[in-house]
Amino acid sequence: MRRTRRAVRSRLLPRWAAGAAALVWLLTLASAPSHGAQSRPPAAATYTNPVSAGAVDTFPDPAVIRGKGGLWYAYGTQNPVMQSKGEDGERILPILRSADLVSWEYAGEVFTPASKPAWHEGSRLWAPEVRYASGLYHLYYSVPGRNTVGLVTSPSPTGPWADRGAVLPSPSGCPAGNIDQAQFTDTDGTPYLYWGSYDTICVAKLNADLTRTEGEVTQVARGRRVEGGFVVRREDFYYLFYSDAGCCDGAYSGYQVKAGRSTSPTGPFTDDEGTDLMALTSKAGVVAGANGNRWIGPGHNALQTDLAGQDWLVYHGIPAESPDLAPASNGSLKLTRRPMLIDRLDWIDGWPVVRAGAGPSDGPTAAPVTAWATGGTFNDGGLTGWRAAGAGTDGWSGGVDPDSRDYARHTPGRPGQGPAYLLADGRAPADLRAEADLRVTAAGGAAGLTVAYRDPGNRIVAWLDRARGALVTDVRVAGRSRGERVTALPPGFSWGTWNNVSVEIRGRRLTAEVTGDRLRDPVALQSRALPAAAVHAGAVGAAARGAGAAADNVGAAALHRPVTKRVATAPPGRLLPGHSDEFDSAAVPGTEAGSPWQWVRGRAPGVGVTDGALSWPTQDAELHLGDNTASVLLRDVPEGDFTVETRMRFAPDRTAQQAGLVLYENDDRWFKLVHSVLPLAGGDGAVLDVSEFGKEGERPTTTPPTAVANAPMFGGPTADTMWLRMAYHRDTAHGEHEVRASTSRDGVHWSPGGTWTLPVRGALRMGLVSHNRSGATAEFAYLRTYAAR
Repeated sequence: MRRTRRAVRSRLLPRWAAGAAALVWLLTLASAPSHGAQSRPPAAATYTNPVSAGAVDTFPDPAVIRGKGGLWYAYGTQNPVMQSKGEDGERILPILRSADLVSWEYAGEVFTPASKPAWHEGSRLWAPEVRYASGLYHLYYSVPGRNTVGLVTSPSPTGPWADRGAVLPSPSGCPAGNIDQAQFTDTDGTPYLYWGSYDTICVAKLNADLTRTEGEVTQVARGRRVEGGFVVRREDFYYLFYSDAGCCDGAYSGYQVKAGRSTSPTGPFTDDEGTDLMALTSKAGVVAGANGNRWIGPGHNALQTDLAGQDWLVYHGIPAESPDLAPASNGSLKLTRRPMLIDRLDWIDGWPVVRAGAGPSDGPTAAPVTAWATGGTFNDGGLTGWRAAGAGTDGWSGGVDPDSRDYARHTPGRPGQGPAYLLADGRAPADLRAEADLRVTAAGGAAGLTVAYRDPGNRIVAWLDRARGALVTDVRVAGRSRGERVTALPPGFSWGTWNNVSVEIRGRRLTAEVTGDRLRDPVALQSRALPAAAVHAGAVGAAARGAGAAADNVGAAALHRPVTKRVATAPPGRLLPGHSDEFDSAAVPGTEAGSPWQWVRGRAPGVGVTDGALSWPTQDAELHLGDNTASVLLRDVPEGDFTVETRMRFAPDRTAQQAGLVLYENDDRWFKLVHSVLPLAGGDGAVLDVSEFGKEGERPTTTPPTAVANAPMFGGPTADTMWLRMAYHRDTAHGEHEVRASTSRDGVHWSPGGTWTLPVRGALRMGLVSHNRSGATAEFAYLRTYAAR
């Protein structure tokens, strides 16, 4: 039986506990209490996944937004989230609320059975996606029973919600399931909707009010069970996050998050090995995959940025010790348990990866920074803790609206009056992330975020300048302007509703961006060098010029220190000649007395040794659940941990052909890494060459655990000549086999894959397979075994 908590990480990844401990103090440094902020307990220094524990039992496909009232809100797929409280039924798109991203409470649901629109026709609702635009929260959701996407809007993150109907036409123009949508707005103001599941992701423009797709539909990614797209912009690239394999098969879910990037929101997107996401092969670019701890099938992600500028992946995972929910709705629903996780998202060499490649966390981990060093929300005490400066100091007053609650506004005393400032008590460091929600309700006005403020002649301001229709950064040193930078805001920009302006300063580089909702889809993005004299600690606050300026959620924290190196994966150790074979003998392995090789079900037809390679035609035979007819070539594994590797030439041309490595206990318990061919949904008859890493074994939730199950996850791109590796670790503390896969197309650069586990029941043997459908031939150059380092 799996333990209920597992903090020991797989030893297939090098230990990095010291680095994590160092990050704790770096992140905690930026978590000092906020002046003027709402009263709440100090931000947590650490957290432990799942963050939804205590609020709900499960929370699949999470989407998160920071509301204009200063709290975070999460939305999840319809599920029986309250089974532990005695409920049998489901909550329809449940909502959670948090002050710190790690401690959540239940906040309601989008629909009740009575409020669901009739056009749903009884469908369950999945995969919510939330955005804030033009003063409204837009919540998109999947309606699988109607094969479409719905939309509701509200001025509040918890509703009440107004039904806006179906967003997609019928047919949608995408050859996939019309679910798993994500909205994104580009810097030119063009809104897009991404959607698609099993096995294509598509994108199309949305109309101006974000309610319907229109125009051309473009396919941007395809692959086996590809779904769950989510797009952000970072520097010069658009990043498409997605999940592949399978989300919802309990302990046999092979889900993992991957990413590709492009210089256009409509692609082409490529992975970190340069493979087009539309190519008919599996893809690299793993962001988060199973690492051998308790979390299985991590996937379907969103993204959040904390107050220090650190990004966090929000996603779900399946706990190995309790992967399935109890049957719900009078036994009619049998669902996988998928609570919400968060983990630090690093950007290393231009690519996103969770925890520098260490994968999902399971144990105390440095928490997001969710309290400012200086600043606040105005919700407790109004303007208490703030001081006015500049011109028109008596023009600041408090305002209230239903969503943002208390905020600050400025009324100028006379036309042409200079800028006014409202400054938080305390000072922010030189390297900082500052932000504010700003709006400008008068045509000639401007609202700004000021940082590094000493006096009106020594400060930096990022203005939303309505008169110029632009984001304007203005740097002043010793009373003299060091230059304005002007970045046009898109036509139709909603000046009169809240927009988030953020400023990050690292060294002498300033980056400013404008978004509706802090979800990494800026409508204006600006980067500039600063004079050395402008970079210093100083006050942070709001700025106003002219009429109609208002500000809320104004504050700053020490800027996060980015992780710049991946966790190193230990290479194989010394070669073990006694457990390796170069296939340099004319004899077929397993056919001579004393051979270390043995055949299961006899020597495969046509197998032979030619030119120093084992040549093995694929069999019309299976090794899958109850159909076990294929020959398997095996030999003993060495003592202790090891890595087994082969180089294989294999050019399959028909669905189901496969060949590669196997770690085998018996026909119903094995790990297998193969180059295989799988069908691709979409109606055009396309097939997909994949690196398929599978396992077969018993389901842990049956009593006794005897029901056999099988599942894949997918590795990097394929080639006619491939190198395959499986790294084995016996986790004696928890009685498990742990196996991590990796593949290469040149034997030098490796695509790391995920980790499968099985409880130890008996001894494993290692070997080769070539089966499932005849017509192709695998040529194995060697089988080499290495000791673990």
